[in-house]
Order: sequence, then structure tokens, then C-alpha cells
Amino acid sequence: MSGPYRPDALIAEDIDAYLARHQRKTMLRFITCGSVDDGKSTLIGRLLYDSRMIFDDQLAALEADSKRIGTQGQGIDFALLVDGLAAEREQGITIDVAYRFFATDRCKFIVADTPGHEQYTRNMATGASTADLAVILIDARKGVLTQTRRHSYLAHLIGIRHVVLAVNKMDLVGYDRDTYDAIVADYAAFAERIGIDAFTAIPISGINGDNISARSDAMPWFYGPTLIEHLETVDLGDDTARDRPFRMPVQWVNRPDLDFRGFAGTIAQGAVAPGDSIRIVPSGRTARVQRIVTFDGDLDRAVAGQAVTLTLDGDLDCARGDVIAAADAPPEAADQFEATIVWLADEPMLPGRGYTLKLAAQTVGAQVQQPKYEINVNSFEQLAAKTLELNAIGVATVTTDMPLVFEPYADSRELGGFILIDRVTNATVAAGMLHFALRRAQNVHWQPTDRSREHHAAMKHQAPAVLWFTGLSGAGKSTIANLVEKKLARMNRHTFLLDGDNVRHGLNKDLGFTDADRIENIRRVGEVARLMSDAGLIVLTAFISPFRAERAMVRAMMAPGEFIEVHIDTPLAEAEARDVKGLYAKARSGALKNFTGIDSAYEAPEAPEIRIDTTMMTADEAADLIVKRLIP
Repeated sequence: MSGPYRPDALIAEDIDAYLARHQRKTMLRFITCGSVDDGKSTLIGRLLYDSRMIFDDQLAALEADSKRIGTQGQGIDFALLVDGLAAEREQGITIDVAYRFFATDRCKFIVADTPGHEQYTRNMATGASTADLAVILIDARKGVLTQTRRHSYLAHLIGIRHVVLAVNKMDLVGYDRDTYDAIVADYAAFAERIGIDAFTAIPISGINGDNISARSDAMPWFYGPTLIEHLETVDLGDDTARDRPFRMPVQWVNRPDLDFRGFAGTIAQGAVAPGDSIRIVPSGRTARVQRIVTFDGDLDRAVAGQAVTLTLDGDLDCARGDVIAAADAPPEAADQFEATIVWLADEPMLPGRGYTLKLAAQTVGAQVQQPKYEINVNSFEQLAAKTLELNAIGVATVTTDMPLVFEPYADSRELGGFILIDRVTNATVAAGMLHFALRRAQNVHWQPTDRSREHHAAMKHQAPAVLWFTGLSGAGKSTIANLVEKKLARMNRHTFLLDGDNVRHGLNKDLGFTDADRIENIRRVGEVARLMSDAGLIVLTAFISPFRAERAMVRAMMAPGEFIEVHIDTPLAEAEARDVKGLYAKARSGALKNFTGIDSAYEAPEAPEIRIDTTMMTADEAADLIVKRLIP
């Protein structure tokens, strides 16, 4: 095998000319993935070492170390480099996605090194979301494994169309061609089943450098390109996005009090020029482009990938999250979709729970319904599922609380890919790909009525409100809520009390007490409370409502200031001592499952509008306090 790849001699002759040429090089973003110990870090170390264009501070430090120990003139020692990457892994650094930067004379590269363990599938998905190519590593001794299939399926699902099958550690199987051919045939059969039309297979040894930057003398039977040769010459088809209809998600809008009013964003696809007719989605209003403004001056034309600011010929209502599109070919806007979900959180998905959905510059509230099915990445069976566990992949219906501008993920990563965020912890819990809008979303429209909620409230001479009583079973929620309603009735206030037990006799009699059923219970009650507040009523609800996320979901349904959270704060020991209904005794004996405070969690409010300590005041005193806070 010949020596490592050497940079162009132009570096020594004319560094300015070399740097100018370096700036014009194409950029390839790729990901290395596969099962545990397939050699990803070793391969990346070899790529960095062979390219000799290392811009990482740590690697520069390794260069200094190599000089310090007397290896001047020999460059960075590969063993030191690999040891450094291994040390990072041992310290847990590569549990997250580690991005490496290197270059050759022909191309610049950003490589995402992701962990191979199944529990870190979310990190692989993160790295793949911006990658153009995936290098799938396989240990020649082990062949195609479950994690190989999982990562390949995810890469294809996320939209990566260029795949390299790097059969690594060929030196440990004696560079045997039959072993290599069998692995390639096995992977080819799998790839065809998941829709990977083509891939490039290369036999390599990361530790020895075989077929990385130079052809291996140990494998004369292989006539394909080296890995670096292939990475340098892969055709990314960059013109595809430019040939499609214009789309620009609006990321920022100038303040209206400034003379200059522009709409800034990065063009997702297509091209735009002054004079073009555009449509703002979802509002549907049209205008023409006046200027394309950049830091370096106005442009006559801008294309996909460029960050620009557009000025329009009309004073239109356009905000962050809207999409400026070609007037004659705008994207859809809908609030119900079928989507593929990759669940990334330790806690399982809870159907009906409210999440925050982010797509491009749009942020909306969303719910995921019970999955239609889960996908087995080994057999590709569609399995029945009530939820999605960590790293599971499934198809489900997603509903949003306002129209979402989108395109199918197969057509646009930017307008088809989204993430779900837990409203309480702000942690990303899932990644998703939209397939299509559900037809019923397009056929169901809001019917305007002549009497507004303000009219209903004015007729009752009161401000509507939702008093949301929450606390453990036996805390005193129903007792205090009942007293509050009686006191309000004496003041001629129009009220209605929704009690947890009473609602389960009718509206929610089909629901049990699993976490998913509790969430649906609160969602339904929240919708009823919202309708009642629209009617101008003061609504009182007495529900355990154990999860912060669902209480936050109901708060988001209401008009600002109308949701008043009342925490009936009674210690578990005190509530259990009362045990009026005998429920705690049943839960302790195991006869009653999923009981809040015993074998199901209660998440106390962190900042309720009203907190009632029942160890410090009577129920009547608590009711007086609540009424005084509601009507000073």
C-alpha cells in the first residue's frame, strides 16, 4: 500500500493561491454510523491523518506532542490520534455527535461521528439530519447486525440518498474476498427491501489504512475507488433544490417602526428575483419582490441555500414562521398529518399529550395519536403498538393547534422534517417526517358565529375564568371547589363545576387510569372548559390532573389570564389518613393499580396562581381566599 495522501505542493509555493482555491472547494457533510466497535472513530482518525488538513485544536496539540517526543518531520502519529479519539469515547464525549473538519485538495468535509449504541439512536438521527452521505461501517467478522439495519433505515428515512458500505477490519479476516462478497450480498438484499436503490461498497482497514486514501496491495481483487476518492467525487445533485418552486421560511422580520421593512431567511428551494410574484403562506396574500438584500449588497437573483432579506411592494402581515413562496405554486397548510415518528426519549410516548412541534421557523402546539403501527427494523413488519418506546419508529397521526405550512418530507427536508419538544422539560423527545395532510383536515373549517365570547361574558356581567383545582386524591379539591361555587352563586356569578368523578360517569366513562387515559381525560375536560369559558362562565374543575404537561396544555387552550391553577397542597400522609373513599388502602394492597401518589407520579405545580395549604386553613377559609383572589 502506498503512503498517506499528501496535500498539493501549491501550499508551499503560494499559500494565498492555495487558500483562495480552498475557499472554492465543494463541501460534503457525511455521517459515520454502524454498530458498536465497528471502527468509526478509527476510520475518522485515519481520514484526518491521511488528509493532513487538520483544523482541530486537539489534533494540533497532538502534533505538538509528536514533535516533543522526537518525531519531527514525520507528522502526527496515527496511534496517538486514534488513542485521543478513544479517550474521548471513554470520557463519554462522543455520546453526543462529534463533528470533525478536514479537507483534501479537491473537497472539504464535515463528518459527524455518532455513537453506535442503540440507546443513542437520537444522536445518530441528529447527525444524519444535515448529512448528504452516510458511511455505514460493518465489522467484517460480524457482518450485517441489527444496528446496521437500524442506522441504514434511519439514514434512508431521513433522506440521505448516498450510502457507502465500508466493510471494515478486513485485515482481521485475512483480506478474504469471499467474506466481503457475502457481506455485500447480504446488505444488498436488505437495502433493496428498504428502498436504497444503490450504494457503494468498499473493503477497508481503518487501522492499517487499506483503501482509505490509497489502494491496498493486500486486496488486488478490488477495483473500485478508495474511500477518499469516492467522497471527493460523489455527485450531490445540488441543482435539484434550485429547480423546484421557490420557498423561504421567514426567520426574522424588521421592526415595523423602521423605515426599512424586510423579511429574512434562508432559501429552502428554488430561486427568486426582483419582480417575482410571491404568496405568503398560510395567509395567502400576494405581493411582488422589490429587492433582494444581503450584507454585500443587493442581488439580481438568489437561489436555494442563500441567506437573504426580501423587501416586498406591499405592507403585508408576515411573521416569523410564515413561508414566502412562488405565487403560482405555494406549499400546503394543514393541521392534521400522517407522519413517521422516531421516538428519542427515555420516557415512552403518551398519545394525546401536548408537545411543542418545531418545523423550519414554525413553532406550534401538537399532539400525537396512538400509533397506527410500529416498524420492526429487522423484518419490516408493521406491529400493533399503543405507544412508542425509546428508539422505536412508528407511523401516527399528528395534530397541531394551528395550521402548519409544510411539504412532504420526501420532497423537502426543510418543510417536512420536525422535532417534538416536551413542554415541561424542553427536551427533544422525537424527530418526525411528514407524509401528507389528512383529507379531513382540509374538509373541516371553523364556522363563524355572530355572538362572540365577549358578548356572552357581557350578558353575564362577569369575566370568564377557569379555576383548575389540582392535588392528590383526598386533598380536598371537590370540597373546596364546591364551597367556592356556592359563594360565587351568592354573588350572582354564573358558574359550572366539572368534577373528576362525575365526568367519568358520562363523557369519559370509556377511559381507564393509565397515563395515556389520564392524559385523554384531561384533554377532554380542557376542551369542555374552554367551550364553557367561551360561553362566559366561570368554570371550576376538580381533577387530580397529575402531570404538568397536561395542565400546561389546558392553560394554552384558554385566553391569556383566564386559566387559574389552584394547588390544593395536602401532604400524602394527610390525604392518605383521610382516605374517605378507601382508595389508598386498596392501592397499598395492590388491588388498585396506577393510583396517584402510590404507584403513579404526581407532579406538583411549580408556580400556581393560588396555593392552598390545607394543614394551615379550613376548607371554608380556603374558599374565601380563592373567591377574594378571583373577585377582589
